[in-house]
Amino acid sequence: MASILDEYEDSLHRSVSVQQSRASVGIPHSGYVSARLEKETPIFNKQRIDFAPPEKINSLVVSSNQLCMSLGKDTLLRIDLGKPDEPNQVELGRKDEARVYKMFLDHTGSHLLIALNTSECLYLNRSVQKVRALSRWKGHLIESVGWNKFLGSETNTGPILVGTSQGQIYEAEISVSEGSLFSTNPDQYFRQVYTLEEESGPAPVCCLEIERGIEGKFFIIATTRKRLFQFVGKVPEGTEQQGFSSIFAVHADHLPSFREFPANLGFSEIAFYTPKLRSNPRSFAWMMGNGVLYGTLDYSRPDSILSDERVWVYPPDIDITVNKPISIVLTQFHFLLLLPDRVKAVCTLNGQVVFQDLFLEKFGTLTRMIKDPTVQQIWIHTEKVVFRYHVQRESRDVWKMYMNMNKFDLAKEYCKDRPECLDIVLAKEAEHCFQNKRYLDSAKCYALTQNYFEEIALKFIEAKQEEALMEFLIKKLSNLKPSEKTQTTLLTTWLTELYLNWLGILQGDPSQRNLYLDTREKFRTFLSSPKNKDCLFNNRASIYELLASHGDTEHMVYFAVIMQDYERVVAHHCQHDEYDEALNVLSRHRDEKLFYKFSPVLIQHIPKKVVDAWISMGSRLDARNLIPALVNYSQSASTQQINEAIRYMEFCVYQLEETQQAIHNYLLSLYALCRPDSLLSYLEQAGTNPNRIHYDLKYALRLCAEHGHHRACVHIYKVMELYEEAVDLALQVDVDLAKSCADLPEDDEELRKKLWLKIARHVVQEEKDVKKAMACLSSCALLKIEDVLPFFPDFVTIDHFKEAICNSLEDYNKHIEELKREMEEATQSAKRIREDIQEMRNKYGSVEPQEKCAACDFPLLNRPFYLFLCGHMFHYDCLLQAVFPNLPAYKQAKLEDLQKKLAATSQPSKSHHRPKDADTISLGKGQQSREQIKADIDDIVAAECVYCGELMIRSIDKPFIDPQKYEEEMQSWL
Repeated sequence: MASILDEYEDSLHRSVSVQQSRASVGIPHSGYVSARLEKETPIFNKQRIDFAPPEKINSLVVSSNQLCMSLGKDTLLRIDLGKPDEPNQVELGRKDEARVYKMFLDHTGSHLLIALNTSECLYLNRSVQKVRALSRWKGHLIESVGWNKFLGSETNTGPILVGTSQGQIYEAEISVSEGSLFSTNPDQYFRQVYTLEEESGPAPVCCLEIERGIEGKFFIIATTRKRLFQFVGKVPEGTEQQGFSSIFAVHADHLPSFREFPANLGFSEIAFYTPKLRSNPRSFAWMMGNGVLYGTLDYSRPDSILSDERVWVYPPDIDITVNKPISIVLTQFHFLLLLPDRVKAVCTLNGQVVFQDLFLEKFGTLTRMIKDPTVQQIWIHTEKVVFRYHVQRESRDVWKMYMNMNKFDLAKEYCKDRPECLDIVLAKEAEHCFQNKRYLDSAKCYALTQNYFEEIALKFIEAKQEEALMEFLIKKLSNLKPSEKTQTTLLTTWLTELYLNWLGILQGDPSQRNLYLDTREKFRTFLSSPKNKDCLFNNRASIYELLASHGDTEHMVYFAVIMQDYERVVAHHCQHDEYDEALNVLSRHRDEKLFYKFSPVLIQHIPKKVVDAWISMGSRLDARNLIPALVNYSQSASTQQINEAIRYMEFCVYQLEETQQAIHNYLLSLYALCRPDSLLSYLEQAGTNPNRIHYDLKYALRLCAEHGHHRACVHIYKVMELYEEAVDLALQVDVDLAKSCADLPEDDEELRKKLWLKIARHVVQEEKDVKKAMACLSSCALLKIEDVLPFFPDFVTIDHFKEAICNSLEDYNKHIEELKREMEEATQSAKRIREDIQEMRNKYGSVEPQEKCAACDFPLLNRPFYLFLCGHMFHYDCLLQAVFPNLPAYKQAKLEDLQKKLAATSQPSKSHHRPKDADTISLGKGQQSREQIKADIDDIVAAECVYCGELMIRSIDKPFIDPQKYEEEMQSWL
C-alpha cells in the first residue's frame, strides 16, 4: 500500500508532466478537438508495497509472479503474488558468516539459485521447503546464470550456463527427483566450457543469455565489464539435452565476435524485451561504462543478432565515479536506469529522457531494479522498502516520435485507434510528401485528414498539379458519408470538369496517346462507380451540359448508357444516321416505350431489321402502338416494303394470337390492298361465329366492297347472317356459291325456300337454262314444280318438265297415304287409353286391422290414411308432415290455400231461415266443391310414395340435422 507521502509525490509528478504536455499543445489545424478533461495517468506508475521487512533486504528476484527475497543473514521469503497473503519463509540453515551475494530465479519461477559470498551456491525448488547445497559448484563465486527457456521444466533446468567472477563459463544441469526428493545431489554435472577475457586477463561474467534462432541455430550472449561477446552455432536436432559445449568448442582457438567500450563501471548489465510469453526477445539494452548500447535483435543474421545499434551516452548528471547506474530494465519503447536516488526512463526511439522519479532519502539507497517478464512489472528495492512500477499505455506518444522521425507508417500503426492523432500524422505526412514533390502521395494523405478542404485544393492549384488535385478529390469523395449530398455533388461535378479538361489536353497530343487512354479509362470508371451513381443520376442534367460544352459526344453517349437514359442514346444515333446502332440499343435494353417512340423513324430506313426486332420482343410490345408507324410507312412504301408490315401483323395474329380488333382490321386492310388471295383464306380461317371473330364485320364488308372482292363480301354476308344479300351477290359471281349460301338458314325453311326461289328465278330468267332449273328442284326438297312454273315463259312446252310434274303428283299421293295411316294409329291409341282408365277405376287394395302407419307406427285405421301401390301406408297428417318441407315454394303456398278452403267448407251455415230448396242446392254445390278441393290436395300430397318416389331421391344430399338447428341439437347431446 502506498503512503500518503508517496501519493503526494506521485500527484506532484503527474501535475508537472501534464503541464509540460499542455505547454506543447498548440492550435490544432485539424477538425478534431481534444476532449480530455482528466489528468492522464503516467506511463510508469509507482506504488510502494505495504511491507515492513523485519531485517534488511539483501537481494530480490521476481519471475512468473513468484517473488523471492533474502532478508538479513539467514532468511529467505517467498511470495506467490497471486496469493500475497500466504508468504512462505525458508531458513538457509547457515551458522557461519556467509551472506547472500546474488540470487537467480528461472523464467518459470521454479528454480532458485542462491550465490553466497563464500563461493558457495544453494538451490531451492518452489515445491520444497529445504535448501540444498550444490557441492560441484563450491569454490566459485557466481555472477550470472543463463537459463534454458527451451528445455527447462518445474523439476529440471535442462542444460544451463553459469558465469563466475573469474571469467569462467560452466555448463550445468539441476534436477529434482520426484520419487524421493533430494535423495541424490540435485546438480547433475558442472563442467567448464569457456573463459572470457579482457585485455588485462579474465574478467567476471556479468550476464548470460541463451536464445534460439531459426534452423536450429543458437545465440549465446555473454558480457563482462567492458565487452559483449556473441557465440553462434548449431545444435543438431535431438541433441539439445547434451548442452552447448559444441558451440563454445568452435571458438576454442579464436575469440568470438564482441563489442568493447573503454569505460568501466566495474560491472555491466544487459536487459531484453520479450513482447509475448514463450517468444524470443525483440530488443536489448546493455548498460556499461560509456552509456547504454541498445537496439533490436535480428535472428536471421549469420554471425550477430544485434541490429540497429545505438549508444545512449550518460548525461552530465550521471557520473560513473560518484552516482553510477546500478541496474537497467527494458520495456517496449523505453529503458529504465536505476541510480542511487532516482529512476530515469529513456525513450529508445529518440534517446530522450521522458521520465525521472526521485526517491526520498528516508527510503535509503536504491539497491536493485528487476522486471518480471511475464507480467511486465518493474520492482525496485532498498534495504527497507519495496516499490513496484506498473507500465500503462506505454505506446501512447510513440506515434509522435515516429512522426518526427518521418516514419509515418509506424506512426499510423500506433495511433490507429486515436483519430485525432492519426489526423495529425496524416497531415504531417502529406506536407512532407508535398515538399518532396511527391504530389500524388500527398493528395492521398490530405484526403484522409480533416484539414480545410479549400486550403488544400488551392495548394495543388497554385502548384499546377491537376492530376494530384484530381486524386485528392477522388479520395475525398470516396470518404464522404451518404448523408453529405451537397459535398458529393460539388466534388462529382468538379471532377467531371477536371477530367474533361485533362482529356481535351491529352487528345490533341499524339505523343500522349497511352496516357489519354489511361485517363479515359479512369474517367469512365469514375462515371460508372456504384457509389457515385445516385449523385450522377440526380445531377445528370448538369453533367450533360458539361459534356456538351466540351463537345465530348463519345462520353455523352457513354454517360447516357450508364444512367440508362437510352432515349438520349437512340436519339443521338438517329441524328447521326446510325440506325443500326440505334436498333441495337433498343434490342439490347428492350424498353417498350423507346420502341414505340423511335419505330416510325427506324422503319423508314431498315424495315426488315425493325420487324425482326419487334418479333424478337414478342408479347412485350403492344402492336396497337406500332400501327401508326406502320400506317405512316405503308403509305409511302412499295409493295415489297408493305410485306414487312404484313409479316409483323401475321406474327401478331397467328403466333401471339392477338384478339385486338384494330390489329385484325389493319391486317385485313393490308390484305385487301396488296394480297387479295390471302384475304379470303384469312376470312375463312377466322370462322363464321360472330362472337369469335376479332375484326369489324361492317368495316371488312365496306373495305372488300371498295376493292371489288365479291367472294370476300359474300363470306362476310354469311357471317352476318344476311343470307338474301349473300345470295344476291353470289349470283353475280357463281350460282354454286349462291346455292351454298341458300342452304345455311337450316332452322328457317321459309327463308331457305325464298333463297332457292331467287336462285331458280335467276337460272330461268337470266340464264334461261331449263335443265339447270330442274336441277335446282332436285337440290332443294322445299321447292315444288308449282313454285317454279311461274318463272317460265308462256312459250315453253310441258315436255321440259313433264317428269317433274309427275314426280310432284306422286309425292302428293304418298303424303295423303301417310296421313291416313297416322289417323288410324291415333284412333287405336285413344281406344287403349280409355280401356286402361276403366281398369284403373276397378283396382283396390286390402288393409288388415293390425296395419300401422309407416311414419308414426300407430294403428292405421284410427285416422284417414293413404295406401300406395308399393305397399307403404301413411296417415293423412303424417304424410302431409313428411311431404310439405320437401315441396317447392309455390306448391307449399297452393297446399296451404287448399287447406284453408277445405276448412271453410266444413263450417255450418250461419243462416237458419233459408228455404229448404235453396239449402239443398247450396249443399250440392258445397259437396261438389269440397270433393274437388280434396282431389287437388291428393294430387299434391299423394302424388307418389314419400319413401319410394323421387322425393326421397331429391333429399339424399340434405343433412340429417337442419343447419339452423345444429347448435341447438349439439347442445342437447351434452
